[in-house]
Amino acid sequence: MSERNGERAMGNLADRIERYLKEILEQAEEGYVVLQRGYLAEFFSCAPSQINYVLTTRFTAERGYKVESRRGGGGYLRIIRLGLDPDGKFQRLMAELIGDELTENRANNLIDRLAEEELFTKREAILFKSIFADRIFADCTSLCNQLRARMMKELLANMCRDDLEE
Repeated sequence: MSERNGERAMGNLADRIERYLKEILEQAEEGYVVLQRGYLAEFFSCAPSQINYVLTTRFTAERGYKVESRRGGGGYLRIIRLGLDPDGKFQRLMAELIGDELTENRANNLIDRLAEEELFTKREAILFKSIFADRIFADCTSLCNQLRARMMKELLANMCRDDLEE
């Protein structure tokens, strides 16, 4: 099997694991699920490291998840779907997620999450992604990610305003 086909197979496996985890999270009334890494690896006929890969790349805070884990024989994974509310917790959460610097990739993940939560339309998400693209910051020096973070915080603060009419 060529390296390219191996990448595609890994991608398909990662997609299947992600879909499965999202489906069971949708069904969880508590907003979280507790699973065993070994069970998932056995279920998908893969190495536990592949489960870790999916969790660390697709279940990040920017994408609206928190993953807690404990390794060992009685180890577990807890995947928590982070909720967004309009009471100011949203802005604090976003400020914590964004921090002082924000890369294009992290900005895109955050924008995707907000579109998924229907805070942005698909059209707005495309526009926002273009604003935060690396090509826009091409002439910027080492402060690009700091500027992107400030811009994202400003954007989110304005999106949460109650006095804006639709």
